[in-house]
Amino acid sequence: MKRTRWIALGVTLLVAAGGGAAWQFAAPSPASGAIPPIDPGNTEQVALGRDIYAAQCAACHGTRLEGQPDWQVRLPDGRLPAPPHDASGHTWHHPDSQLFAMTKYGIEPFAPKGYESDMPAFRGILTDTEIAAALAYIKSRWPQDIRQRHDALNRAKGK
Repeated sequence: MKRTRWIALGVTLLVAAGGGAAWQFAAPSPASGAIPPIDPGNTEQVALGRDIYAAQCAACHGTRLEGQPDWQVRLPDGRLPAPPHDASGHTWHHPDSQLFAMTKYGIEPFAPKGYESDMPAFRGILTDTEIAAALAYIKSRWPQDIRQRHDALNRAKGK
């Protein structure tokens, strides 16, 4: 009987530890459980985001959100160049919650095992508010039809 209890306790602890690790990477904002609003119509947030994007993102993703040349072709080291964040890229195919989490925690927690990326994690570099502002700026640059499709995606995915 005692052995069964210890096994049950061990399994419970393993599940809790695994769930905690998954939560750490999947939860956008551990402090609140929710991401800050990302509003491309908020001129103050977009202005802050423009400055953050210029300082932290433009060197790789381009000053006009155009990404690096041949962004879909692997480099000799096997990594992909930085993709565009304009309408020609795939950024708008991801809901806000995923964009926020990938920016905060980096790509590797969400990618297949062994996938390598030059995209840094901005946790500890940018605040949640600054990450949301950078994303609001990116979204503010998308054409209206792309923004509407992205809004629909957010609604379908629950952000």
